[in-house]
Amino acid sequence: MIFSHAQVVNKLCEYHWTSVQSKRAVLLVEVSLLPRRVPMNELSEFEEMYLKRMWELHREQPDEIVKTTVLADSMSVSPASTTEMIQRLASRELVTYIPYRGSRLTSEGFAIGARIKRRQYLLEILLSDIIGFTGDVLDAACDIEHSISDELEASIDRLLGYPVRTSTGQRIPVVEREVLAFENNVLLPVANIPEGKGGFIEIIAANGPDTITLAKIGLKTGTRIDRTENGILLNGSMIEISQSLQKRVLVRTEVM
Repeated sequence: MIFSHAQVVNKLCEYHWTSVQSKRAVLLVEVSLLPRRVPMNELSEFEEMYLKRMWELHREQPDEIVKTTVLADSMSVSPASTTEMIQRLASRELVTYIPYRGSRLTSEGFAIGARIKRRQYLLEILLSDIIGFTGDVLDAACDIEHSISDELEASIDRLLGYPVRTSTGQRIPVVEREVLAFENNVLLPVANIPEGKGGFIEIIAANGPDTITLAKIGLKTGTRIDRTENGILLNGSMIEISQSLQKRVLVRTEVM
């Protein structure tokens, strides 16, 4: 069975929450930037958008104060609205406000801005490489980035194989993380299965000509697939499959 883009998203979310609640799957990564005085779930979407944009501006000019007019223009809002938001963030010690000049992110504000940008990049890879979403990937990622938890972010990071750059070469903000051993009963793309490991195909995210290609190979849900030193085995037979299609086939891992 080949899943639509929407079904893949729903399946991944269902898998995440089931695995967390039942403790059947172990998250393979822990991420931490700084101890947070302000939990991210207490921030509004608009506050997160400001922090991310300020982080982007700081990244471009790390020694410069972000001028209020520049920030307002980049957010497509009025300077008065921007000043009000900066003062609100300053009251939470996420930015340092310098009247009539602009503002800078505090260390905690910088960490939160980087975290949100990181989620955007991970979601872009998930949508384009794994799900094969053909709409506006950036807009979709920006919509979703405000709704995911630390645990779901870690699950997506593992699913993608712990990337350090996006497909366009953008460096993903670095976090501390511990990559544990290959575990049983987690979802991984075929592309990210290590040599000598395998499992059973659970999700195939493809459309158009890709469905024909996969059908010719014999890939379907429920079949066994393994990675060996010589290549990929499907039900014991060697197959050839492109790297891009390997990212679209998700396997429920099984430690033998």
